[in-house]
Amino acid sequence: MKFATLPNGTLDGHLVVVSKDLSKAVDASAIAPNLLSAVQNWHKNESELQALYEQLNAGKRQDAFDFDPSRCCAPLPRSPQWLDASAFLNHGKLMEEAFNTDPIADFDKIPVMYQGASDDFQGPTVDIPMPKEADGIDFEGEFGVVMAEVPMMASVEETAKAIRLIVQINDWSLRALGPREMNSGFGFLQAKPSSSFAPVAVTPDELGEAWKNGRVNMSLHVTWNGQRFGEPHGSEMNFSFPELMVHAARSRKLTAGCILGSGTVSNKSRDAGSACIAERRVIEKIDLGEIQTQFMKFGDRVRMEAMFDDGSVGPFGVIEQKVVANLVKSQ
Repeated sequence: MKFATLPNGTLDGHLVVVSKDLSKAVDASAIAPNLLSAVQNWHKNESELQALYEQLNAGKRQDAFDFDPSRCCAPLPRSPQWLDASAFLNHGKLMEEAFNTDPIADFDKIPVMYQGASDDFQGPTVDIPMPKEADGIDFEGEFGVVMAEVPMMASVEETAKAIRLIVQINDWSLRALGPREMNSGFGFLQAKPSSSFAPVAVTPDELGEAWKNGRVNMSLHVTWNGQRFGEPHGSEMNFSFPELMVHAARSRKLTAGCILGSGTVSNKSRDAGSACIAERRVIEKIDLGEIQTQFMKFGDRVRMEAMFDDGSVGPFGVIEQKVVANLVKSQ
């Protein structure tokens, strides 16, 4: 199934089911008012939502309308919790090599993860206001999962069954603010503005063979100001999503609707390019001896789209956004 959220004046928006080819949508609020409610009541709502999806794809819904991704909010405009990992170890190892930092203990055995803000996720095409260019504005292409409730100390088998939806994410970063916050021992806050999401969240079966070993086996095509930036592949994720969920549930349960990100999609091959500017910069430092690429400026645009290995477009739709100066003044 494929889902999207349209604005309706509420914090959680209005749930619609989207057709397989992303061309049509139909109101699903009679089954669940919003996607968070649908996930929290999955066992009650799943069969009705599946029936609605099948009717839409069969052309049997007279109330179907053209699907316009530009109207969409994030599939979940807010969530009980947002967790982000660093599951592509190549990314972390590049950072260590470029800056000659000590390796994180057990980096290849215990996932690195932080808890971010989850109250204000952004839609796929809205302009993104940022405080200052000097903050080091960066995009980060990721995949993520939306989960059912996960008990404390859950097994991999249990967490695998708790994955309800898969999403595509741009986890914005302000790189100049990150080092101080990491060194404080408390983790990110100001360095992590609200994340953005592709318009459509999908059930794992929509990926077919591309959902394998708890990973999104698709390439994430990223362009910056219309220029190719990279298309790293999700198959090189060192920790699977079920394994990441086990780590997150080590000492507490996870409630339905929580979102877990993979961290920046990163591949060992330089030919794959990158999904964030910081990684390109460290590669330049390693390979060329100096950093050449600057971070984003106001007016810059970034585009992200997941693609299947056969070259066909992915199921999530496109993230395409412009960075703008924050002009909202505090009262």
